[in-house]
Amino acid sequence: MNRKRVFAAAGLAALLATSSAVQAQPGFGPPELALVPVEGYDNIYLIRNQFAGNIIVLVGDEGVVLIDTKMAPEHDGVIEFVRSITDAPIKYVIDTHMHPDHVGGNPLLQGLGATIVASANARRIMAERQQPGLPNITLNDTMRIWLDDMPIDLRYFGRGHTDGDVVVHLPEERVVIMGDLFALWPYEAVIDYSAGGSLRDWTRTLDRALSLDFETVIPGHSGVTDRATMAGYRDHLAQMQDMVREMNSQQRSREEIQAVMQSEFSWGGLSMSVGLDGVIIEMR
Repeated sequence: MNRKRVFAAAGLAALLATSSAVQAQPGFGPPELALVPVEGYDNIYLIRNQFAGNIIVLVGDEGVVLIDTKMAPEHDGVIEFVRSITDAPIKYVIDTHMHPDHVGGNPLLQGLGATIVASANARRIMAERQQPGLPNITLNDTMRIWLDDMPIDLRYFGRGHTDGDVVVHLPEERVVIMGDLFALWPYEAVIDYSAGGSLRDWTRTLDRALSLDFETVIPGHSGVTDRATMAGYRDHLAQMQDMVREMNSQQRSREEIQAVMQSEFSWGGLSMSVGLDGVIIEMR
């Protein structure tokens, strides 16, 4: 596959103005949509902002694969960025999981002819919640998609952020794309128990992902990082498990556990509202 970049002049100028700072950025993305080449790769890009999950753009001669789709209001900006790179059609969209900030653009991309791929569990949850843009193809464990001569491996390793999280592995590039199984650095975890998430299982799921051959990591919201940072996140979750188990064994109150989750693990409003009671019950 010819992996040379093809840019419109305006797109290239905007890209060069923002790329290096945004790629390495911890936390959430910049206020406005930004297109960022992933350093060291001629055909991998991020589309980032602070309001929704990262979109990863994989570019081939035959077409484009998008990983996640942000939300519907961002669709026009996303397409403008993709078209600044290539005129090739968007062939596939891979949903890392079912949350609206990652799949909200699905219906509009289906309207452009893209095929949506996700885990069977993610599709089931989307259907139960009557979310639009249901995936067209699902996997239970593994699937391989080819973009020209580039293999793209999809893996369902188990529960974590939800019960439908997919890890995307680019074996020849030694890249993993984690969705919200590893969303942010500095570390922050949201466990959506209503969607089958699990703190107990999350470390095991990450252990399976860490068994893959990779060095570069693209999180669900933060900028590009590496294997060591992702391994540190796995250890962060293990420490969280141990702390909650210990506090449960001491019969500490919900309020005491909440205070420690806030002070030691940076839990805020969303993490608390969707995860605290589930964590306490699961770690008994």
